[in-house]
Amino acid sequence: MRRSIDDATDDHPADEDRGPASWMVGMADDCDSCGDLRVVLTLEEVGQAGAGLAAHLAPATARRLRAAVAAALRELGEDPGP
Repeated sequence: MRRSIDDATDDHPADEDRGPASWMVGMADDCDSCGDLRVVLTLEEVGQAGAGLAAHLAPATARRLRAAVAAALRELGEDPGP
């Protein structure tokens, strides 16, 4: 089972130093060594589909990532939301 939840590109202006990045969050159970459902976070350069990194996150690790993003938003003075 694979399911895409959301995807987008980053907000960095296009420049000569690096191309725009693409991210995708989904779910998958196709990782034989993981043994259960995982949150999948994929990061890659736009136009380089299949050449990026896919992290298979256990629920506890996905929550840790969520908390880190919320902390960064608070540091920026932004409401991290629910």
